[in-house]
Amino acid sequence: MPQDLAPDPSKPRCQLSGQDGNVFHVIGLVRRSLREAGLEDEASEFVTRAFACKGYDEVLRLCFEYVDVE
Repeated sequence: MPQDLAPDPSKPRCQLSGQDGNVFHVIGLVRRSLREAGLEDEASEFVTRAFACKGYDEVLRLCFEYVDVE
């Protein structure tokens, strides 16, 4: 696996493939993954930043900053 695609052990995993693609559902899944990993502050920050995004693609890019997307 290329170095830039290797999972980041500091990020919780989040299964997004095969899930409902609704942006609010995606935000909820990432938020839940962060909270379950004990990252309450990051979860709140993620939601705030996600709702400030201008579009779906921007939200998806933001997801990759916070979780290891599967």
